[in-house]
This record gives sequence, C-alpha cells and structure tokens, in this order.
Amino acid sequence: MPAPELTVAQSLVRLLEREGVTHIFGVPGGPLTGLFEATRHSTKIEFVLAKHEGGAAYMAASHARVTGKLAVCCATSGPGATNALTGIAGARADSLPVLLLTGQVALSAFGKGAIQESSVFETDLVSLFRPITKLSAMLPTAERAPAVLRAAMRLALSGRRGPVHVNLPADLLRQPAKYRDETPVSELVRPAPAPLEQVVEVARLLEGARCPLILAGHGVAAAGAQAELTQVARLLGARVATSPKGKGVFVETDPLSVGVLGFGGHDSAEKLLRSGDVDVLLVLGSSMNEFVTSAWTLPFEPTTAMVQVDVDPTSLGKNYPVSVAVTADARAFLQQLRRQLLAQRGTGEQSLAKISVPVRQHLPYLAAEAMRADTSPLKPQRLMVELRDSMPEDALFFVDNGSSIIWGGHYFETRKTATYFVDLGLASMGSAVAGVVGGALAARGRRCVALVGDAAFAMHGLEVHTAVEYNLPIVWVVLNNSGHGMVHQGDTLMHGEPLGVSDFRQRFSAAGIARAVGARGVEVDDPVKLREALDRAMTADGPTVIDAIIDAEEPVPGFARRVQTLSQFLSEGKRPGGAE
Repeated sequence: MPAPELTVAQSLVRLLEREGVTHIFGVPGGPLTGLFEATRHSTKIEFVLAKHEGGAAYMAASHARVTGKLAVCCATSGPGATNALTGIAGARADSLPVLLLTGQVALSAFGKGAIQESSVFETDLVSLFRPITKLSAMLPTAERAPAVLRAAMRLALSGRRGPVHVNLPADLLRQPAKYRDETPVSELVRPAPAPLEQVVEVARLLEGARCPLILAGHGVAAAGAQAELTQVARLLGARVATSPKGKGVFVETDPLSVGVLGFGGHDSAEKLLRSGDVDVLLVLGSSMNEFVTSAWTLPFEPTTAMVQVDVDPTSLGKNYPVSVAVTADARAFLQQLRRQLLAQRGTGEQSLAKISVPVRQHLPYLAAEAMRADTSPLKPQRLMVELRDSMPEDALFFVDNGSSIIWGGHYFETRKTATYFVDLGLASMGSAVAGVVGGALAARGRRCVALVGDAAFAMHGLEVHTAVEYNLPIVWVVLNNSGHGMVHQGDTLMHGEPLGVSDFRQRFSAAGIARAVGARGVEVDDPVKLREALDRAMTADGPTVIDAIIDAEEPVPGFARRVQTLSQFLSEGKRPGGAE
C-alpha cells in the first residue's frame, strides 16, 4: 500500500508511539508549535509541562533509568535548548537513551537575525550538543525526516546507550513527509553476544576460583541484568560488591553482598579487596573510575586473573590492567556465562563455590552510634535509618549529589533491585530533585522518594509543582544544613575553616516552598517528628516535602580521604601515590 502522507511532526509522533514512548517532558515555545499540534491528537503520548528545561531533561533521564527504554524531552530554540544541556550531558555520562527535540526558526529566516535563531549563523545548537550526544543533527528535508529520526533513535538504543539530539526547523514540521510503519527500532537493536571462547575462558577461571569476587557497576543496571547477576553470583557463591553508581543492582540483604566499594562505601568490600584472598575478580559494567576506586588508590590485584566486561570497549583496561577483556552487554554476557558454567558442571544449579556461603549479616557502618542518636538537629545517619524503615519495599529511591550520595550510598540498605538511582556520571546537583518526577511517571502506583540537599533543592525545587499537577506520590526528603554541606566540610578539612562561600546567610524553608506550590510541606528536626512525617508522607495522596534540619557539622563518612585526594589533585597535579 502507498505510504500515508503525514506532516513531519505527525510522522515524528507516530514513530515515538511505535517505540512505546508515553511522555514528552518539556517547556513549549513558538518553533515547537507544529510538534504540539501533532501530540495534541495522540492518545498514547502525554506532554508533561516542566518548570525549566533542565528539569525536563532530568525527568526524561530518570524515566529512561526506570523503564530502560527511550525517553523524550523537548525545548524551544535558543535559551530553551541551552537550559537542557546539563541534563543531556548527564544522560550521556550515565548511558541513558534520551531523545532531545529542540525547536529552530524557519529555514527561510536563517542568517537574518530571527529571535532565538540557533542555526550555524547564531548559537549553533547542532554543534553545541554534538560533544555530549551520540548524534546531533538538524532535519535536512521533510522527505528525509522520518529516516533521520529513526537513525537517531537507533543510535540512542544501541551499543553503549546515550542521548541524541534532533533540531526541528519550524517550517519543516508542517511539511508533508512519507511515513511508513516499520519495525520499531527497539526490536531491531539487540546486544551482540561475547565471543564463545572468551565466555569459556571466564567460566573456567571462575569455576576454579577459591575466592571469586564480582564488582558490579552501573552497566549492569543499564543492561537490565540484575536478575542474571544474582543467578550467577549464587551459582558461584561469589561475593558481590557494587560501585557507588551501581548500588542497587545486587541487594544488600543478600548474604553474598559486601556492599559498596569506593567513595562512601563499606569496609567489608574494601577489606575483602585488600585481603589478598581474592583470586579471580570479575568487573561488570564499571569503567573503574574515581568513585569506585577511591581515586585509583585501591589495589585491584587478584592473585589469578582480573576479568573486565563492558559494552564500551574504550573502558576496558583504561585504568587497571586486565587478564581478560570482554566487549559485551552485561546481560547477554551473564546469560552466556550461566549457561557455560552449568554445561561445565554437567548438573543443575548447585553452587560451584569452593567457599561456604556466609551467614547474612548487616553491612558494617561508620559512626554506627549516630544511627541511634535522638538529638536535635537530626543526625543524618538516624534520618537514613528512619527513612529506610518507613519506605515500602518496592519504593523507588532517587539520590541527589552532594552529601546525599554518601548518606544514601553508605547507610541506605537496598532490599530490592532496580529501586536505587543516582546520577554519578556528571554528578549534577538537582538531578534527583526534578528527575524523581520522571521516575514516578514511569512507575505509576509506586511510591517514589528523593533524597536531596537544600542547595540542590534550591536549583530545581519548583518541579514540586509539576508533581502537584499530576498528583504524583513523591516524597522529597531535604537534608537542610543551610548551604552546600559537602563543600563546607571539605573547606574545613583542607583549610581548617570554611572559606565563607558555601553557607547560606539565611536558611530557606523547603517546606514553605512546597506549600506555596500546592504540596504538603513539613519541617522536622528530631527523630520523633521525622518518623511521624515519614509515616504520613508514605501513604499520602500526592507529593510531600519533608524539610529535615540536620546537624551540619556531622562528618560525612569517608570524606576525609576524598578531601586528601582532592588536595593532591589541586596542589600537585598528580594522582595519589605520586603517579602522574
């Protein structure tokens, strides 16, 4: 049958519908009018009006984190697009498939000085987004528009996933384009398996290992390989540590869990690594970056072999020498590995381990006495205990940057996989403040919680209004220490006193902001009030902001080492240990 003639904008919407896209997050503008005319008639896609384009990008990123599918955000030309840039850069750093659609003035106006023109003659958006996306392109013609859009989506979903950017000239959106229903891109993109000989070699090493250790990174989450990781770990009886960004891919209630390794991590993970007992180390989906290696100071020196598996070949052996380097999607590799282990054993799923499975114990925590403190203002450790106990087991937890990543990473016990999310690629403050909205829309019916600092809340706190408009069951827990707490403590450790740049002169009320935009807002400063507020918030119909006044001087666990590392970077230009 002849292809139906739709406009470019209608073709775009039809393509997104076939890919299963349910939401477009954004802020409107004149050049995008053609797109909104088309989405208005869609029964499958809902436009979510954010308060800032940066917030829209974070929402799309979180939507992609939760669903594992393509997510979409949009921004108008000029400042609308540049506002979204940081969120898109974060999506690239965290390998999230996000499609950014930006408006553009009409082709006929290029070079004439049109308002907010963003072509090669002015602020060139295509060039601006090229370094932080897998593809940045302007639609060339109406005829080629569907093909270009499909190519962009294919790139976003293939290999190491990531964001793509398509710039939409306003006049092209209304021009006719020949649309053809084709197989959705998501059904065409399949991760390539690892070479069989490498799978056999890794299986042989692990089967012969006396003390295997698996280090699971964010790549396991990106591949949706949590179940496969658990199967292989139990099959081997291998201990599992996660990177800070990979926290949540293996539950910390499992007897095989040794917790988080690296910045803000657990002593159990680091002690095992340093013990000299580990003979085979399997690194899955981690580039071995600064956070997981404590700035490359940890000894990754298994006695027999180190195996690194990553979908991105440029990450293999980048920071540490490896014995076996495997370019593969984590899920595909673990499925292959499990089959090979069972084949080598020739039996069912009995443990292949040469060590006994440990008895389930709670992970060791630093400053554990503070987890029981009844003081006012609140100790962050006690806050984390109360928060964990109050949250439903299947609630989604979004952690912002700053001190929040340490309080959450160290003290929050993950009990279900795929429920803990943190932006640690770009480590952008405010990403969880806004991002939790996208996560909640991706997981309708489930409680969503965001742990954020007051400085982060100041950046995107008005997105609470977006949650109010959609009546989303979100709880923001704001760690209010009247400023940038991590910077305050870092300055004090490095210089003996704060530098006077990190503290607010006047504490602001996150609870007051919440109430002003129609949400519930409550301020708490002791455990009793906190517990009452959490109990109400976890069953409330709609969003709640809990403004928790915390002890600003309570030391962030493990932060002294981070400050020492930073001091060396700044003063010597060297890596710790004297290495260039």
